[in-house]
Amino acid sequence: MNKEQEELVGEVYDKYTKKYVGYDDVPSKELFLFEIKNNPDFSERWGLKIEERELSLEERYKIALPIWKEKYGLLANMMVPTNVDNTPYKIPTKLITIKYNDKTIESYE
Repeated sequence: MNKEQEELVGEVYDKYTKKYVGYDDVPSKELFLFEIKNNPDFSERWGLKIEERELSLEERYKIALPIWKEKYGLLANMMVPTNVDNTPYKIPTKLITIKYNDKTIESYE
């Protein structure tokens, strides 16, 4: 997650932990995130939705192409998409989408 996404999740987690004030066993942030990602009812109750998905080879190629064009010029257009994983550049493999209060933040990882 990027910084903006982490801040948003932290804000919702803080609201969540307020319901446990006075208790010794406050659920961890990791458990909170697990429930948000895997329990639709829990996610809906807190108004936070986190979706993670793998990017297709085509999507990764579209991200890599401008980088390759800068490095290799016109030769980049001839590069085969299967090379996406073998590039020395850090081409993202995953899209993370966080939705909260009609706000959507996307980041690549």
